[in-house]
Amino acid sequence: MEMKPIAARQPLDQIMAELTQDKLLRKTNNGDNEVYIFDNNISPVLMQEVGRVREITFRHAGGGTGHSIDIDNFDIAKEDPQKQLIVWDPDNREIVGGYRYYFPPKGCKQCDITRLASSAYFKFSDKFLIKYYPHMMELGRSFVQPDYQSKAMGRKSLYALDNIWDGLGALFIENHHIKYLFGKVTMYPHFNQKARNMILFFLNNHFGDPDNLVVPIEPANIDLNEEEMKKLFKSWRYKENYKTLSTEVRKLGENIPPLINAYMNLSPTMLTFGTFINHHFGNVEETGIMITLRDIYVQKINRHLASYKKDFIITWFSHENQ
Repeated sequence: MEMKPIAARQPLDQIMAELTQDKLLRKTNNGDNEVYIFDNNISPVLMQEVGRVREITFRHAGGGTGHSIDIDNFDIAKEDPQKQLIVWDPDNREIVGGYRYYFPPKGCKQCDITRLASSAYFKFSDKFLIKYYPHMMELGRSFVQPDYQSKAMGRKSLYALDNIWDGLGALFIENHHIKYLFGKVTMYPHFNQKARNMILFFLNNHFGDPDNLVVPIEPANIDLNEEEMKKLFKSWRYKENYKTLSTEVRKLGENIPPLINAYMNLSPTMLTFGTFINHHFGNVEETGIMITLRDIYVQKINRHLASYKKDFIITWFSHENQ
């Protein structure tokens, strides 16, 4: 794939002009950063800068679009575009990381599935479209820019991914009709294939989708020896198999990717939906996942949601939101 030069940074004064109080969602729990939400229609300069930093980040990891910025039609649609959540470092005046997200209009009966970026890669069952989609938030394009992936930025680096989850926690509370979180986790082509197979087997074993709610349109051909994997993961207990996975992956010179690790340890009822190869994004391997928000572990709720609004549980678990 031809890689075009990365676009120049947007003028700082124009970036700062769009970081207005009405877009500030919250302060982070750690690192003294700020979380903002916006879309291209109201913050075109910020959108361009997010696209630039995303492309830098994904190329650094071994993926990327190959364009000068990573922006697509879902980002810049005039009607109902995907929204952006970013963590901003006010001290260094840099974007730390973020997500883009989308959820259908509240109360919709026949929600437009083509609004999901994932709709190009997955087939959704009727059960999924009726039961889950109207109450779901799609997350995509998760990134932490390279400068904040090293120890060079101190506490800013240590809490980068945590800061993003602070933002997501606030977002869930402000949109408490949302019950499910849908997204993808990524492994890059250079990732050790044996380690990849272990992770995919583990995910399917502990978080499989028995109802075929969602399946890839073009499933990846995964050359996986199930008998070998069953000998490796002997226990039926999650914690024991997780310890085995972490140890064996490290023996191969890899670590469980941070986002996969974060999702696995977020909820015991996560579902995974198979893997496909994204040929438009550096041939990365992407696996669909879904989290039921009310099943999130208590310590995660306290850390990312209760820190935003202490009495939120009264609203979140109200009768009308069951």
